[in-house]
Amino acid sequence: MRAIWITRHGGPEVLEVREAPDPTAKEGEVRVRVKMAGLNFAELSARQGLYPDAPKPPCVVGYEVSGVIDQVGAGVADLAEGDRVMAFTRFGGHADVVVVPAAQVWRMPDAMSFEHGAALPVNYLTAHHMLFRAAQLRPRSTVLVHMAAGGVGLATLQLCRTVPGVTVFGTASASKHDALRSAGCDHPIDYHSERYEDVVRERTGGKGVDLVLDALGGHDWKTGYGLLRPGGTLVAFGLANSSNGAKRRWLHVLRELIGVPIFTPLGLMNDNRGVAGVNMGHLWSELDMLRATMVELVALYDTGAVRPTIDSTFPFDRAADAHTRLHDRKNVGKVLLVP
Repeated sequence: MRAIWITRHGGPEVLEVREAPDPTAKEGEVRVRVKMAGLNFAELSARQGLYPDAPKPPCVVGYEVSGVIDQVGAGVADLAEGDRVMAFTRFGGHADVVVVPAAQVWRMPDAMSFEHGAALPVNYLTAHHMLFRAAQLRPRSTVLVHMAAGGVGLATLQLCRTVPGVTVFGTASASKHDALRSAGCDHPIDYHSERYEDVVRERTGGKGVDLVLDALGGHDWKTGYGLLRPGGTLVAFGLANSSNGAKRRWLHVLRELIGVPIFTPLGLMNDNRGVAGVNMGHLWSELDMLRATMVELVALYDTGAVRPTIDSTFPFDRAADAHTRLHDRKNVGKVLLVP
C-alpha cells in the first residue's frame, strides 16, 4: 500500500509518500483499490494543525475515494469483488488501498467516471445537506455562496438550478466568473475588487438574500448575517479565513476567532433570522441520512442535473502541489489525487 502521510504539522513539504502492507477487509468491510482520491480543505487544515478532528501526525487523511472492490469481508451481501464504487473514508483515503465499512460504499453508475466518483461524495453531500436540510431552499429564493468556484461552491450552484426561480450570487476571483456563469451563478462577485455586501444590497434593492452559505468564517459570518432578509438563514460550514499562509499562524487564527459573532435566541427571534451549522465530519453516526442523500445525488447524476467539475489531478508524488493549488484558491472545481 502507498499512502500520503502528514509527517508533522506544517506546510506542504511535510507530506511524504510511504509504503506499508495492504490492509485486510474484516467482517462488514470491503477493500477498495483506489483509482482517485478527493482533496478537500479539511485535509489542508489537518496538515496545518487547524482541524481538531484529524488524527495526530504522523497520519493519513482523506475523506473520499473511488475505485474497485478487490476483497469482501464476511457478512457483506450487497457488494462484490470487481464492483466499481465510491466511498466515504473517515481519514485514510489518501492511499492506493483502503478498507471501508460496507455502509459507507456505493456502487457507481456505469456512466460515472472514477474522477466523478471521487469528486461527488463530500462536495455534493455537503451542498445538498446545506440547501435542503439545514436551509430548506424554496423556489424563487436568493442565495449568496462564498468560494463559489470551489468543489462545494460549484456543487451548490448546480443544485440550486434544480429549484425553480432561484437567484444566486457567488464570490470568486474575476478569472473564474465565466465558470460560475456556466454553472448557474446569476451574479458573480470579484471579492478582490468589490465589497460583496455592497453588490448584494445594490442588486437586491436593499432587501438582501434568503440564504448565505459561508465557509469563510470570522467577520464574514457577521457580514452575511446582516445581509439576510426576514426569514433568511446563514449556514456556517467552514473557517477558511483562519488559514493564512501554508503554515499555522496562531495570531491570525486568534484574530479570526475574535471576529466570530455571538448569536443569541432573543437576537435571532427579534431579527427573524436563523443560523445553522454544518460539519459533515460529525455526521458519521447518521449514515441512514447520508445514504438517503447519496441516493438522491446519484439519481440527479443519472439525469445529468449534476456533474462534478474536475479542476486538476495530481499523482501522489505531487501531493504538495495539489495542496498548494487548493490552498491558493487557484482551482475551479475539484482537485484529485491519483495513486
